Amino acid sequence: MGKLNVLMWGAAVSLVAAIGTSAAGEQTTPRAAAAKMKNPTAANPASVAAGEALYQKQCRLCHGATGKADTAAAKSMGASDLTDATWTRGNTDGEIFVVIQEGAGPDFKMKGFKGRLSDQDTWHVVNYVRSLASAQK
Repeated sequence: MGKLNVLMWGAAVSLVAAIGTSAAGEQTTPRAAAAKMKNPTAANPASVAAGEALYQKQCRLCHGATGKADTAAAKSMGASDLTDATWTRGNTDGEIFVVIQEGAGPDFKMKGFKGRLSDQDTWHVVNYVRSLASAQK
């Protein structure tokens, strides 16, 4: 097998691994897998407060203090309004978790917080972001 074929085979194997399969054998996308993730952290007042403190430290600059992305910096970066009803990157807790951890593609203006926020802290932020959207209803 030539060098190019080995490289192509390796890329194909990586792609299949990234897409994954479910227990039933059907193909799943990373987003579908994220959508099925369950939030292990109860959205109680303590978690929401912890998430708010982390949000104000890590997310405020881009999304604004209230999540509305209504600051000049937020508008210039194209940051998402976290209080609106339409979330193009996913509406489940798992999808929000993955966006916080991995960043927002395809151009990744929002860098991921993997390695900077623990999983537990990320779930607190998910709970806080959820509270922003529900406060608008």
